[in-house]
Amino acid sequence: MALRDDYLENPAKRVKLRIRRLLRRELPLSTIYLARFLIGKTIVREISGARLAGRIVETEAYLTGDAACHAFRGQTPRNKSLFLGPGHAYVYFIYGSSFMLNVSSVKAGVGEGVLLRAAEPLEGIDVMQRYRGTDRLVDLARGPGRLAEAFDIDRSLDGVDLCSRGPLWLGTSVREPARIGESVRIGINVDADRVLRFYERGSPFISGTRKLNVS
Repeated sequence: MALRDDYLENPAKRVKLRIRRLLRRELPLSTIYLARFLIGKTIVREISGARLAGRIVETEAYLTGDAACHAFRGQTPRNKSLFLGPGHAYVYFIYGSSFMLNVSSVKAGVGEGVLLRAAEPLEGIDVMQRYRGTDRLVDLARGPGRLAEAFDIDRSLDGVDLCSRGPLWLGTSVREPARIGESVRIGINVDADRVLRFYERGSPFISGTRKLNVS
């Protein structure tokens, strides 16, 4: 989908959007379906009187029996939020530098989830720029570590109910994706051939190589 001519150049012209919080019953109970469903939906962060919002454009699914899933060896104090049932935040720290935000899925007691890999900034862009230390719009939340940094997401938000009023929640689409592509996941070494990554085709805000972003 083509962007407006001033869309990337003048983000300050955007008005506050009407975004409804997603209801838990609206979330698909299949992790793969949820990963596709979340493309085009919004992630909203409310902090210090500001509202940050981004349109989700890239996700990855992590399933039962999947060696790349943090729940592969069962529940632990670190991954317990993955087992809370659909619509909770699972936040973890990786590489000694980055937080990652996941949405738990399926029924309570089963550890599956969807990693939010990238978002198109919509609101609170000036705040995101300060958190990220850059004014380059396409790089604010392109990649899961950048997304978490742009939205000031850390372990204090682990376990938050994303379908309830609070500091972090999932919202409805402000614009439906034109087409959804799929590919193998990025940056993993086990079960790396599984096609469980979903993205909005043509979005300048997604991560990954050009080769991955053509299917």
